[in-house]
Amino acid sequence: LTVMWFLEQEGKDLNQVLAYISGTTSSKNGVSLVYAMPSQNVSLRLQDLQEKDSGSYRCSVNVQDHQGIKRSHSSKTLELSVLVPPAPPSCGLLGVPRVGTNVTLSCQSLRSKPAAQYQWERAPPSAQVFFAPALDAIRGSLSLTNLSSPMSGVYICRAHNEVGSAQCNVTLEVSTGPGPTVVAGAVVGTLVGLGLLAGLVLLYQRRSKALEEPANDIKEDATAPRTLPWPKGSDTISKNGTLSSVTSARALRHPQGPPRPGALTPTLSLSSQVLPSPRLPRTDGAQPQPISPSPGGVSSSALSRMGAVPVMVPAQSQAGSLV
Repeated sequence: LTVMWFLEQEGKDLNQVLAYISGTTSSKNGVSLVYAMPSQNVSLRLQDLQEKDSGSYRCSVNVQDHQGIKRSHSSKTLELSVLVPPAPPSCGLLGVPRVGTNVTLSCQSLRSKPAAQYQWERAPPSAQVFFAPALDAIRGSLSLTNLSSPMSGVYICRAHNEVGSAQCNVTLEVSTGPGPTVVAGAVVGTLVGLGLLAGLVLLYQRRSKALEEPANDIKEDATAPRTLPWPKGSDTISKNGTLSSVTSARALRHPQGPPRPGALTPTLSLSSQVLPSPRLPRTDGAQPQPISPSPGGVSSSALSRMGAVPVMVPAQSQAGSLV
C-alpha cells in the first residue's frame, strides 16, 4: 500500500505534504495520518491551521502485490478553505465634533476571512444600537448628523464573521464653542474689511485732490474778450466843452452773424446842442457856404482857443457796466 497527499494552490507548484511508502511515513510539520498504518482509512490531520494552508488536497492510493505488480489505483481531491476571524479593528473619527455639525465614525479590520460585518452601538448609561442608513455594515462607518451635547459618549464597533469577532471603541465629545476654523475665518474677514475701508479712504482723498487741482490751474488757451470797434467819423463837441457822443458819417455796420450773448453794445446819443465843424474854403473858386452857428453855440476853434479839452464821457450799458 502506497499513500500520498498533495497540496495544489493557485499560482504555485504541486506540493507533497505526506507520503506512506513501504511502511514508512514522511510528512510536513503539523501534517499526519489520523490512523496508524496499515489501515483502510488514510485520512489526513492538519494541526495549527493557518490561512496559507488553504487549497486543494489530493489523495492518491496505490495497491501492489508482493511481486510489485500494481493491482489498483485511486485518487480523490478535497477543497480546504481556512477561515480567519477578524483582526482587532481600528476606530476613528472624521470631522469636528461640534454642536450642529456632522461626523463619521469609522471602523476597519485589516484581516478577516470571510469579510467581516460591522456593528456600532453606544455604551451605557445611554445604550443605543444603530442600523441602516446611519450604519454601513459593509464599510463599518456610522454617520452622526446635527450633533448635540447629549450625543457625547463612548461608541463601540464590533467586527464579526463566522469564526470570531473583535471590537474597538471611540469617545465622542461634542463641544459647544466655535471651532478653530470659525475663529480663523472671523479674523481674516476683519482684516479684509479693514483693508477695504482703508482703500476707500485713500480713493476718496485722491479724488478730492484731483477735483481741487483743475480749479487752481490757469487755462493758457483762454481767449481774450472781443474789443468792440469804434466807428470812424467826425466828432461833435457839446457846447459845454465835453465829448458826449460819437457819430459817424457812414451807417454802423452790424458784425457778421448774431451777436454773442452778454456782448456789450455801445449806446449812441447826440447832445441837444450840437455845433457843426467849420467848413474849409474850397479852392475851385466856388463861394464858401456861410457857417450858421447854432443858436447859443460856440465854435470848436473858439473852444480850442479857450483851452477846452475834449473828454470822453463813458456811457453805461443796460447791464450796469461802463462802455
